[in-house]
Amino acid sequence: MTSSVITVTSVEELVAALTGTGAADEVRVEGTLTGVPGVTLPPGTALAGAGPGAGLVFAEGADGVRLTRDNGLAGLRLETSVASRAVHNDTGQDALGTLAVRDVVTVGRVEILAADAVRSGHVIVDGLDIEAADARDGTPRPRGYGVEVRHGAFTLYNRQPDPGVLITCDLTGLSAGREGAPVRGGGIFVSGAEGGGRVTGTRLHTGTVHADGGIPPGTPDQITGGVFVVRAAVTEVVNHGPVTTYGPNDMVLDLWGEVGAWTAHAPITSRGPSGIGFVNFGVIDRLTVTAPIETFGAGARGFNIYDGTVNTAEFDRIVTHADASVGVQISKPFGTLTVRHGIETHGGTGPSLVKGEIRTLPATALSLRPGSRAAAVRVDGGIIAHGEGVAAVEILGTVEELTVTGGIHAHGVGEE
Repeated sequence: MTSSVITVTSVEELVAALTGTGAADEVRVEGTLTGVPGVTLPPGTALAGAGPGAGLVFAEGADGVRLTRDNGLAGLRLETSVASRAVHNDTGQDALGTLAVRDVVTVGRVEILAADAVRSGHVIVDGLDIEAADARDGTPRPRGYGVEVRHGAFTLYNRQPDPGVLITCDLTGLSAGREGAPVRGGGIFVSGAEGGGRVTGTRLHTGTVHADGGIPPGTPDQITGGVFVVRAAVTEVVNHGPVTTYGPNDMVLDLWGEVGAWTAHAPITSRGPSGIGFVNFGVIDRLTVTAPIETFGAGARGFNIYDGTVNTAEFDRIVTHADASVGVQISKPFGTLTVRHGIETHGGTGPSLVKGEIRTLPATALSLRPGSRAAAVRVDGGIIAHGEGVAAVEILGTVEELTVTGGIHAHGVGEE
């Protein structure tokens, strides 16, 4: 069999190539085309850039490229309005086949859904940079633990109620937002349905992510995540670049699902109130963070296990800078916790969002709550709390081995 390739240099040629009879196997775009209406790729068709500078700028308010089944996108810049979808899929298809996105830059959201007729499929991403997007209005949102989760600039979401519906994925090279210009809503969002459709992935690898959820201050029942594995099972998550969130209730890294190994190689930073560097409600075999976790907003904690478990957790350093900003807080059984360069808090007592409720917390550096049980906790570099009347360590659970080098210091209560 031979494949047919068409190169287009105008909007009219592009539309004709995608809507005419006997569509080409691959349509290549030369240069940048502007004023493009939303386009749909026929099943089996790929859309690619013919060379550097290839791109499509879509008409105001239009969605961009709609995928159907067994489609590819490669080597293109796609621009819509920030709240529109630069890439999305036709949920009237009964299967996605394999949808592949490689070396694509967008202004606008990327949204792949298993909804309506879609009952199977595989999604590949190998290089996707979302410069700007606004996912705050994305619905319906997953709910759990007293909150609902806002969608991300990149959203892969199996919404089917049937647990027999499975979407598989391999996602690498995903980035979103810019320093000083974060995407709105979440950053990277991968989810199945509660008790329903499933998502399983081999890899979720991210680059730099900057996200601001835009949640009004004081809202108790909404959250976002810079990188959020909601109800999905992923073998390996790796954050190669820094992940930063800016708004209220913006978690930086969040898990409600299952991950074999999660590794973060760059700083994890929360700048808004009631954000958390890493919060776990799921199951992780091994969590490794080789760069600092640092939070700056009131009630913005460093690391939490509120449900599920982590078998092995290893951190570089955890630092918080405001009232109610606990360094480490755990209320479930887990395996071992190691912090290489200390836990330090710089705040007093104040309000913080916990499971959909605003609660008053002291900025304790290490808090093991009732229900926690650990094989070992090892902290090198000290455990320090600077806040007035705040204890450095609170142990209300069970720890078989506790080792701290560098001392335990609660400067606000006269302890050394």
